[in-house]
Amino acid sequence: MPRLVLAGLAASLIASTASADTLREALNATYRSNPTLMAQRESLRSSDAQVAIARAAARPTVAATVGITRDLTRSGRFDNGTSKGPFVLGGVDLSYPIFQGGTVRNNIAAATTRVAAGRATLRAVEGDLFTEAVAAYMDVIRDRSIVELNQNQVRVLTTNLEATRDRFQIGDLTRTDVAQSEARQSLARSNLATARSRLTSSEENYRRIIGQDPGPLAPPPPLPPLPASADEAVRIALANNPDLIAITRQAEAAGYDVRTARGSRLPTVSGTLSGDYANTLAGETFGQDRAGTATSIGVQSRIPLYQGGLPAARIRQAQALEGEVLERRIGTERAIVATTRSAFAAYQAATNAIASNLEAVRANELALEGARAENSVGTRTILDVLDAEQELLNSQVALVTARRDQYVAGFQLLNAMGQAEADDLGLEGGPLYDPLGNYRRVSGSWSDWSEDRRTGPAATSTVKPQEQPAGVTPPQR
Repeated sequence: MPRLVLAGLAASLIASTASADTLREALNATYRSNPTLMAQRESLRSSDAQVAIARAAARPTVAATVGITRDLTRSGRFDNGTSKGPFVLGGVDLSYPIFQGGTVRNNIAAATTRVAAGRATLRAVEGDLFTEAVAAYMDVIRDRSIVELNQNQVRVLTTNLEATRDRFQIGDLTRTDVAQSEARQSLARSNLATARSRLTSSEENYRRIIGQDPGPLAPPPPLPPLPASADEAVRIALANNPDLIAITRQAEAAGYDVRTARGSRLPTVSGTLSGDYANTLAGETFGQDRAGTATSIGVQSRIPLYQGGLPAARIRQAQALEGEVLERRIGTERAIVATTRSAFAAYQAATNAIASNLEAVRANELALEGARAENSVGTRTILDVLDAEQELLNSQVALVTARRDQYVAGFQLLNAMGQAEADDLGLEGGPLYDPLGNYRRVSGSWSDWSEDRRTGPAATSTVKPQEQPAGVTPPQR
């Protein structure tokens, strides 16, 4: 079932109309430039680097010292008749951790597990953003349709008002009929202004999420087949939802943190190797060699006997944090069940509303036609015609809204089931972001001198030239 859903949605997106901006293009623009998604990728890169940090604790460290000194004064027991220098002193020390109480191993395991959690979180952010983008896309389509319906209503009521005034002039209608027509026309103009305001808000939200102004928008492709029952949808969600996967991995990492804290009570063992060099650059050496070297090798162990209660406190802290994550996992699971069932119910309700509103539109069109005909022969009043026109508009707006609600609820259901990410949707416009690439590059690095070049944000700004404050230069990548 999940594979069929994904294949169906990808095929539908590919088949979208090419004469206008398509939903697929909007999702692709979101994927390439949204700052929330870019920031989450940077957060995952930080988690990748944490693995290298943990691994570094298991590797040897080498340090060198070099210096030059000269004795200024000597007296008493310090005046041993040797040269006062200057002296060149140098040394190299190598230390290799042999046993660290299991802290290194558990730190590496915790960091690796948190990387897996970060990847799941990135998937969750992708799905949430695509759901927002779909809602923004459908909001613009809905509000443009509502504006067009209200514009048409204003034109119809203006024509009605002119006809009513003409009939009033010849005594066929009363002043009350004219007043009713004028009131309905004024109300229609007010509704049109409100609809235009909502459209502006939807277009700005589109610009915020997708990163560009909406042009002509093609109708969205059909949604793929969705689960037949809410129980089936919940089963899929509990197996695939990335938020649940992420919090589960975080709980596993917290368990490793507890083991790390326990390791602080154990002895540590390290091997050491050192070499020293000294050279008397000038002055009398009194028969001693001017230069000399010394090397040594050994094993050192640190056995903690008493640390003021610090290990126990750290263990309790780590256990409490693990307990917190475990509780939040249950909370996430509850939220996923509720979100999935709510989205399924909203989709079903919107589907039923579409069928009902289609019938309502057809019935109101027929009722309006009859009211106009009966008004022309005097069996219906102007108010009856005005009411029929308003009821038709209301049913048309409800139909447009129901279609938007059905599509958004369906996509929300896909997102809850973990099937609304870039890999699922078959986006084009370049290769998809590969979180494993950065992990392979940095997690095992041994170099002290490698780093990434940063040139600015990857997300694109939506500030237009006319909106830019004077003297402010936007950041460039």
